[in-house]
This record gives sequence, C-alpha cells and structure tokens, in this order.
Amino acid sequence: MKKSLFKLLVKLNNALLPKYAGKDPAMLTKAQRAILGYRYWVLINSL
Repeated sequence: MKKSLFKLLVKLNNALLPKYAGKDPAMLTKAQRAILGYRYWVLINSL
C-alpha cells in the first residue's frame, strides 16, 4: 500500500512539478530546493 502511494506521487510529481536536472543545487532558491528535496524523498520511498 505504501509503495503504491509513493509510486502514484512520483507520477504526479513528474507531470506537475518543475524539473531541476542539470542545474547547480547551490544556485537554486529555497523554494526550488524544497521541491527538489521533496521529489527526492518521494522517489526514494517509492523504490
């Protein structure tokens, strides 16, 4: 159940949230870093 919820969240993240691939994390704003961290957390929990 938990993994299927996180897999659904990963699909929603890919569709809705912006992607920051190829950008330097040090140059991102705090809000962008929060989004990046949230995407990472969801991805790790879905695996």
